[in-house]
Amino acid sequence: MSANGGTKAIVAALAANIGIAVTKFVAFLLTGSSSMLAESIHSVADSGNQGLLLLGGRRAKREATPEHPFGYGRERYIYAFIVAIVLFSVGGLFALYEAYHKAQHPEPITSWQWVPVAVLVIAIGMESFSFRTAIQESNHIRGNQSWVRFIRRAKAPELPVVLLEDFGALIGLVFALFGVGMTLITGNGMWDAAGTAMIGVLLVIIAITLAIETKSLLLGEGAERHDLAKIAQAVTEGPEVERIIHMKTLYLGPEELMVAAKIGVPACETAEEVARGINAVEARIRAAVPIARVIYLEPDIYSAAADRAGTGQAAHTAVPQPEAAAGGDEVAGRPGS
Repeated sequence: MSANGGTKAIVAALAANIGIAVTKFVAFLLTGSSSMLAESIHSVADSGNQGLLLLGGRRAKREATPEHPFGYGRERYIYAFIVAIVLFSVGGLFALYEAYHKAQHPEPITSWQWVPVAVLVIAIGMESFSFRTAIQESNHIRGNQSWVRFIRRAKAPELPVVLLEDFGALIGLVFALFGVGMTLITGNGMWDAAGTAMIGVLLVIIAITLAIETKSLLLGEGAERHDLAKIAQAVTEGPEVERIIHMKTLYLGPEELMVAAKIGVPACETAEEVARGINAVEARIRAAVPIARVIYLEPDIYSAAADRAGTGQAAHTAVPQPEAAAGGDEVAGRPGS
């Protein structure tokens, strides 16, 4: 992901949400509409979320320390997960509470009736600009992926978070416009409560979706299939490696991938030749997948027999397990007893 692209989308969303939050609060104070209050809190929560994303991106750039030898890249995932919590609690649950409260005491909008409609229409325009910016920045890295797959598989959390937030904000504004409009037309405040409840349910669904996807990143995800294929080709395309015995990958952050592999090397090579070959393989991996910055390659001598045994160490140099060694002694001792 382009870090600059993510930052641009976050800043655009932050600027839009601050302006929208102010106008929505003014509209709420003038009209008392619960939909406007729910949307005001929603915009405040979104503004705080964009601030959290910017803070997470800044903290993730810190240099590695002895306590954190792989750096702080995953802080971006942590702050994205906090964003999901804020959106769920401050945005979604508050809107549902406000809808319940309004349903108990439904009141029509009797003053400044044109204000909420005007504010919502202006807010839809501002949110559309922010959403358009997020779409443009996402398209630079989305490629041929569908939007659902992009949101589910993106390793950098900022753009998916902003996309879902802006999408939710636009739909929420439409719900608020529906609730306010029907309240003005019918004079029944229950429509305002209904619009507020719709906003709350929408925000809870988006927050849960974000939490699930960010949780997967926090647990640790490996490279995509196309990157795995590139790495495997880079390892085996030279004469230094006969085959890959096993390999694992892990994202240390959105833009840093760790590769660890046990590789089969020719049995007749000297230690110097093996070391030179490993350096050549590492260079090819980094050329094929530039974000593969941390690479650990363990040389071994491949053995088909050990591979078939299923011990997890496909080499005849593997140290026998104590149980196996003890069993072998017992069998060997029987004929002489």
